[in-house]
Amino acid sequence: MRIRPIAPSDLDELQALARETGVGFTSLPDNRDFLAHKIDTAVSAFAQRTPVDQRLYFFVLEDEDTGRLAGCCAIEGQVGREVPFYHYRVGTLAHSSVQLDLHRTIDTLFLSSDHTGDAEVASLFLRPEYRGRDRRHERNGALLSMMRWLFMAEFRDSFPDKVLAEMRGVFDAEGKSPFWECLGSHFFPMDFDEADRLTGLGQKSFIGELMPKFPIYTPFLSEEARACIGQVHEHTRPALVMLKKEGLRWEGFIDIFDGGPTVEAYIDDVRGVRLSRTCRVEVKAGQPAQAPRPRWLAATTGMAGFRAAWLGRGPDDDGVVTLSEAEAKRLEVGSGDTLRILDTDEEA
Repeated sequence: MRIRPIAPSDLDELQALARETGVGFTSLPDNRDFLAHKIDTAVSAFAQRTPVDQRLYFFVLEDEDTGRLAGCCAIEGQVGREVPFYHYRVGTLAHSSVQLDLHRTIDTLFLSSDHTGDAEVASLFLRPEYRGRDRRHERNGALLSMMRWLFMAEFRDSFPDKVLAEMRGVFDAEGKSPFWECLGSHFFPMDFDEADRLTGLGQKSFIGELMPKFPIYTPFLSEEARACIGQVHEHTRPALVMLKKEGLRWEGFIDIFDGGPTVEAYIDDVRGVRLSRTCRVEVKAGQPAQAPRPRWLAATTGMAGFRAAWLGRGPDDDGVVTLSEAEAKRLEVGSGDTLRILDTDEEA
């Protein structure tokens, strides 16, 4: 399994992935024209033909045995520069009465675009058959999630100070969002799927036009809706755990449609960015196969031909990492080349 930039020939497979993502996966709508444009945008970004603040880096996880795409992930260079980027910010209002000797604090939701200009890690999806049910696929999800930190560390000048990730919110057994049913549905004359589809297509201006500008008092929401605030979809929990391990935290921002949390951090504080380092490659015939549970993540240092994969071992005391011929072929490197590596088991 290896990570590489998406290519125009991946359109059919990308659309198949989009159909499998399910409700609430805003960034990958099942729209062929939109997906083709997303691929073109990513190709331009990797070729560095696009301004830094408009780049979308979109990656795919490729099964070398079949050529099939097992999953995908992305990095948005800066959000909100061309299309407004909205959240609710969970706040608190205090009220008091001297006459009655009462003091109350009430949670509120404020419409916010505070994250404008931040980077975003997004679109992480792994097909069910490639999740950790057998040893071969044990760490595919970690590969998809963590390789983005190596990319950002290697091309640090292409990113701003902060990074965020939007987490899919809670849906009930019928596929409905209690948060949307209680709040968003009263302001948008459409169902959740349509609002989600428009947002995924980049048509977000209706949010600022139709949502109330005044704070929303959460006691007015149903108990089911309040329980969704800052909570994640069951399928999103593993991704949230990995992001928290890297140092991203919830700071009170939620998705305006499903109430899912947005986690964030300063890029230079992210564990995978801080602990990654470069080393020199040596390719050796007859090198043992990859370890059963790989811990060393490696990425190449060129943007256009970027590759990432697991290694069976780390570098020696001289900063040289020895690759098998299969590993070198997977990463498309040779002796004397440079890799950025990360010991994913190293404590922060």
